[in-house]
Amino acid sequence: MAEYTLEEKYALIKQNILKCETEKNPVEIVLKLMRRDFVNIHGPEHHFLDGAAFLTAFKNAGGEIELGQCLDELAKRAMKMPGAMCGHWGVCGSLASIGAALSVIHATGPLSTDEYYKHNMEYTSSVLTQMSKIGGARCCKRNAFLSLSTAVKFVKEKYGIEMELGEIECKFSDTNKQCLKNNCPFYKANNE
Repeated sequence: MAEYTLEEKYALIKQNILKCETEKNPVEIVLKLMRRDFVNIHGPEHHFLDGAAFLTAFKNAGGEIELGQCLDELAKRAMKMPGAMCGHWGVCGSLASIGAALSVIHATGPLSTDEYYKHNMEYTSSVLTQMSKIGGARCCKRNAFLSLSTAVKFVKEKYGIEMELGEIECKFSDTNKQCLKNNCPFYKANNE
């Protein structure tokens, strides 16, 4: 695998995300990029990738955003998230990425008093609750699938934006030494 700085990974993610001009399924978008050499099985690149895939599908499904600007702002925020947040901070970078994307979409800030502030917290807490029931060890792929599939349902319910979502079957368990196998809802043996 080639060596990339985090900044280079983010630039490559943005460059490739912008090519997904019609895809409305954020899981399909994230899967296309997860297979690239600039995305490790685990790593802080997911702190940008997952939210970027969500923003792209959101835009393609009719969300009224300027995608390039939103991606740039998300990248700035994601760059502040350290690796290993799940184990060291008790919050997953994937759901924080999508929480940040929701905040970018609605221009939510720490002093916001509108419904969007509440919605962002509602989304992230619902995903974190699901993750806590599954447990660890960490898996950036599992958490991306969980964060994104929950986000698809969330924005449909809250904002009427209908992204697409199909069956999710993980293809990374053979390369993940900490795979939970049957304890993961996306493990391929569970989907047969």
